[in-house]
Amino acid sequence: MNLKSLAKTLGISETTVSRALNGYPEVSERTRARVLAAAKAAGYRPNPMARSLAVGRTNVIGIIYPLHPNDLGDPMFMDIVGGMSETLESQQMSLVLSPVPGDKELNAYQRIVQGRRVDGLVIGRTRIFDERIAFLAKSGMPFVAHGRTQLNEPHAWFDYDNEAGMRLAVKRLIALGHKRIALISAPLEMNFARQRCDSFIETMQAADLPVAPQYMIENTIDRRSAYKATQQLLACEPRPSAIIVDNHMSGVGVVRALLDAKIDIGKEISLIVWGEMEDSLAGYNVTTVHQPEPAKAGVKMVEMMLALLDGTKAEKLQVLWQPVLFLGETAGVCLD
Repeated sequence: MNLKSLAKTLGISETTVSRALNGYPEVSERTRARVLAAAKAAGYRPNPMARSLAVGRTNVIGIIYPLHPNDLGDPMFMDIVGGMSETLESQQMSLVLSPVPGDKELNAYQRIVQGRRVDGLVIGRTRIFDERIAFLAKSGMPFVAHGRTQLNEPHAWFDYDNEAGMRLAVKRLIALGHKRIALISAPLEMNFARQRCDSFIETMQAADLPVAPQYMIENTIDRRSAYKATQQLLACEPRPSAIIVDNHMSGVGVVRALLDAKIDIGKEISLIVWGEMEDSLAGYNVTTVHQPEPAKAGVKMVEMMLALLDGTKAEKLQVLWQPVLFLGETAGVCLD
């Protein structure tokens, strides 16, 4: 059954039926309920293209992503995207992932806003002072940031509590007797890395433990850079008794470097990694700061986007989930 036939069956105009199906406020609730009930009984489904034209939407949500070579091999990233895609599909909407070179990223945002090619954007890998978010906040384009920033513009964001998660890791190692604790970080212009690093320093200082500069290594966000960072730590005198890695993609490189150096992980050097690691890659049941249910995080961000599109104010859409510490075999009692 098409819209014309549905209108004829109900004895009302096609315009009224269309407006009822698309949620226009000028249609009475009684009429809307009648139209929706008749549409359901007849098995009517609106044409997505016609509906998008009627309400001025593309039914597309976009992610402009400065894609790193290891992203498509990152199960957490793919779980988040999968959760987004599944939820959008249930709404007869689509997700478009557009990889761009890092130095061309803002240009891509400007083009997509000018062309109104999507209904909204999800912003990943937020930075401390993020020009993408500053631009979008002024442009009027709906967006949800995956991560926080230090910008003042009110905007929707979803994040995990980076400070709390790092405190869990540091306090666990301190409780096991560790004093020489190293931190391997992603680039500190990324807001999550800065928050985790600051929390590491604050927690160490609160325990009256030194934060040794030689134990603080940044700019590691893949296996290769993490492998080199671990070799650097092992060359220190004295070397750290424990290492915290603030991202799971680097965690694999750290494990590999420790194994190649014949280190008994969890005994000679303890290790905690932020983010779930596949045991088949690590070779160990790694103690991790776990971000629960990444697919549900993707679902949540889409729900926030749909709320934005329906008129909810951005400042009311700010969600912070709590990480948890999963105990494995790689964090043990300090032996020296």
